[in-house]
Amino acid sequence: MTETIQAMSRSDDDHLLTPELRESVRRVAATIEDSGPLGVAYSGGVDSAVLLALAVRTLGPDRVVAILGVSPSLAADERAAAHEVARFIGARVIEVETFEGQNAAYRANGPDRCFHCKDELFNRISDDVVEAHRLTAVAYGENADDARRPDRPGAQAATNHRVLRPLAEAGLTKKAVREIARALALPCADKPAAPCLASRIPHHQEVTPEKLRQVEQAESGLRSLGFADSRVRHHGEIARLELMPADLARAVEPQVRDAIHEVVIRAGFRFAALDLAGIQSGAFTLALLEVQRG
Repeated sequence: MTETIQAMSRSDDDHLLTPELRESVRRVAATIEDSGPLGVAYSGGVDSAVLLALAVRTLGPDRVVAILGVSPSLAADERAAAHEVARFIGARVIEVETFEGQNAAYRANGPDRCFHCKDELFNRISDDVVEAHRLTAVAYGENADDARRPDRPGAQAATNHRVLRPLAEAGLTKKAVREIARALALPCADKPAAPCLASRIPHHQEVTPEKLRQVEQAESGLRSLGFADSRVRHHGEIARLELMPADLARAVEPQVRDAIHEVVIRAGFRFAALDLAGIQSGAFTLALLEVQRG
C-alpha cells in the first residue's frame, strides 16, 4: 500500500498534479523538511491525511508519527477509518486519550468549545508524545479555507502551542487538498467532512457522553441505511436530521422513513425531524456568531 505514497516522492510522477499544485506541495515540503521527527495531529479526514502523506513523502515514514486523539467525541467508525488510511500511507499511528469532557468550559459548550478540545489534544501531545518520540515539531491539517472562517476557535489553541499549519501556509484550499488526495489515491480523497460528535449539540447545552452516544448511534444507523453523509443534531428528545439534498426525497419514502424513525428511536430520541435545508456546516456556531455581531 505504501508504494502509492512512495511513488509520489519521485519527481517523474509529479505529472499527476497541476503545476500550481506541484508548487503548493513544494511549499508544504519546505515548511516541514527541517522539522523531523514530526508529529501530525491526525483525524483520518482528508486534510490531516494529505498532510500526513506529504510529511511521509518529505521526511520518510521513520521520521513521522500520526497522533490520533481518542475520546467519546470520536465516533468508533471514524477511529477505524483513520487507522485504515494511515496504513495505506504507511505511517505509524499513536493514539492519545484526551479528557476534554472533564473540562467544565468544554462541557458548557460555548462557541469556544473547539478551542478547549484542541487545547486538550495539544497539551496531551506535549506531555505524552513529544518527549517519548523526540519530536521537534507538531503540525495539523488546517487548510486555507478554514483559516479564513470565523468559527474555528481551535486555531487559537494551535497558535498557543506553536503547532505548524503547512497546508494553510501553502495556500491550499479544501478543493486543492482533495485534488492532491486524489493524485495520491488516498482512500479518504472524497470522504465527506466529519466534525466531532460534540458539534451536533447546540451551543450552551451541555456536552455529555450520553448525548454523544445518541448522536453516534443515530448517525451510524443512517449510514447503514445508505445515507453516507448526515448530521444528527441533538435537540433534547428531538433528533434533527440533516442529509445531503439529493437524499431528501428518498428519506421520505414510506419504508425508508419508517427505518429512519426506528434508528432514531433506538438511539434514545423520541422524535425525528428532517431539516429541509440539508447539511449545514458549522450551523450552530455561525448562527451564534451572527447573533453576537448583530
